[in-house]
Amino acid sequence: MTVIEVDGLHKRYGELTAVHDVSFTVAEGEIFGILGPNGAGKTTTVECLSGLRVPDGGTVSVLGHDPRHERDALRQVLGVQLQESGLPDRLTVREILDLFASFYRRPADSAELLDRLGLRDKAAARYKKLSGGQKQRLAIALAMIGNPRAVILDELTTGLDPHARRNTWELVEQVRAGGVTVVLVTHFMEEAERLCDRVALIDAGRVVAVDTPAGLAARADRNQRMRFRPSAELDEAVLRALPEVSTVTWHGPQVEITGDGNLVLAVTSLLARRRIIAADLRVEQATLDDAFIALTGHDGAS
Repeated sequence: MTVIEVDGLHKRYGELTAVHDVSFTVAEGEIFGILGPNGAGKTTTVECLSGLRVPDGGTVSVLGHDPRHERDALRQVLGVQLQESGLPDRLTVREILDLFASFYRRPADSAELLDRLGLRDKAAARYKKLSGGQKQRLAIALAMIGNPRAVILDELTTGLDPHARRNTWELVEQVRAGGVTVVLVTHFMEEAERLCDRVALIDAGRVVAVDTPAGLAARADRNQRMRFRPSAELDEAVLRALPEVSTVTWHGPQVEITGDGNLVLAVTSLLARRRIIAADLRVEQATLDDAFIALTGHDGAS
């Protein structure tokens, strides 16, 4: 079932067109990524979804509600964590959760949320005393306090160290496992590859492509690349004779092979028949970074 539908979304700020003819749909239960560099129009797009901005053109439907005219009803079913949302430094975690819970008709149990998000021992801590990772956990809790059917998480892991970032990814996966549809805004390629079922790639306010992370990567380059050090002499002509092999290049004692189809199986089977071990074997395929460069013509989002 489609829970979010965006068709021809357009938003201008004076002479600047921030979002131009953006269209996509989000299915129930998905983690749907909106991926692109800073300034691409990602945050403006989700602000139009959540009713915080009024679009200049196009239509938006979120869980059956028009954000422009049904903001109160939408807020009861949509949770939002925005990139810049200041909270009072002197309030405690529990006070902030209780305050936000008062905005909803049927809020979640705040004590249960604290347990789920690993904040139980920080309930009495003031906001200013929280670490970056703890603040992001609280941001997720605030997005979930209204028992939403869908949540928007905007640049959730910006500024976090790698350990805190991965912990936050696990929390996002837990949110989806609880039956909540997630719209994840990010400029981290690795984050989108890890979490998202599908991705809308946005550049300069336009949707460049919508696909699975693997599907986008495949658009960039269908070739696979193997690199290894053979344990015995290897006849290059035998490798080139394999139909899956496109190129064979030597780098000192290491050989690099590119190709498609079942390249890895074809090469490793050949090596096994000749009793050759592929030492230091590395297999590479196109990534979202490669897709971004191929589809937009400039460096990746991160």
